[in-house]
Amino acid sequence: MKTLQGIGLSDVNAVYDGAEGDLWELIMGHQIHVGGFKSSMDLAERAGVGAGQTGVDLCCCNGAGMRFLVRFCGVASMIGIDATKTVVERGTQRCREEGLADQIRFELADVCKSGLPDAEADFVWAEDAWCYVTDKSQLIAEATRIVKPGGTIAFTDWVEGPAGLSDAEADRYLGFMKFHTLCSIADYRALLEKNGCQVLEAQDTGRFAPCVDLYLQMIDMQLTYDALKILGFDTEAMAVVGGEMVFLQELAHAGKIAQGRFIARRG
Repeated sequence: MKTLQGIGLSDVNAVYDGAEGDLWELIMGHQIHVGGFKSSMDLAERAGVGAGQTGVDLCCCNGAGMRFLVRFCGVASMIGIDATKTVVERGTQRCREEGLADQIRFELADVCKSGLPDAEADFVWAEDAWCYVTDKSQLIAEATRIVKPGGTIAFTDWVEGPAGLSDAEADRYLGFMKFHTLCSIADYRALLEKNGCQVLEAQDTGRFAPCVDLYLQMIDMQLTYDALKILGFDTEAMAVVGGEMVFLQELAHAGKIAQGRFIARRG
């Protein structure tokens, strides 16, 4: 597991309370995760998440994942936990606008101590978000606590790839992304097993590199003005962000970072 000191929840809140979070949403859509709708459907189908179930989305952001599950998978109800006020308020409003407020509830809280009751959820869900959480061990313990025995933990996340990051690469990558820690697929497998879960799937989706290619093409070919507007038309800031995105692209194509998919069952 890679670690960068000096990064914490306040840094993540600053991203998603501000322009950087809006920039990610411009590039990636409401579903701010690699692969969007297809990734969500793939995860839900593989994990057996579906009709009549109740779930918890830990690090739910604006709730797009929960709206997807209710609308397209027949999930009965969802609770979303996130520690950033802006995205919780935005998600609550979007659920009202889409007529889903009766099935989806948001809680502004730390995902490592959500305050939710023990063993009530049929499944715990997350998409490309646990990379922001400092204490991965406590996070997995919390996910395991709130899901029923026999229930499912299903998530994707940004992980260190099989080629591995050098210390310098890790420092630059984690600093840009505001990740305190970065797991490998093996790290997550070990944490799940330590908490008594049977790991059904832990693998690279193969989506990361082509999606980063797409994001860069979109900014270059279509969304340049929109991105500059979000950044206050600061061309220097735009150049910095663009340079770091190219760095992510290089890491992804070298197999040094990836999107992992994980499905586990609580024992």
